[in-house]
Amino acid sequence: MSGSTKTSWPEVVGLPAEAAKQKILADRPDVQVVVLPVGSTVTGDFRPQRVRVFVNQAGNVAQVPKIG
Repeated sequence: MSGSTKTSWPEVVGLPAEAAKQKILADRPDVQVVVLPVGSTVTGDFRPQRVRVFVNQAGNVAQVPKIG
């Protein structure tokens, strides 16, 4: 990356989960992308190599994915 490392992906909100995952991995191939339904119970730990993608019932991204 040119000087900064991307940590969130607001541009993928509304996209299908797989398209969002591919965009995130194109920007940050070093992260693990985890797709979860909105409202899922998750651990509170921060992991700099993880991006959680929360999707609605239609399978589209419902919240801005970010590192953590």
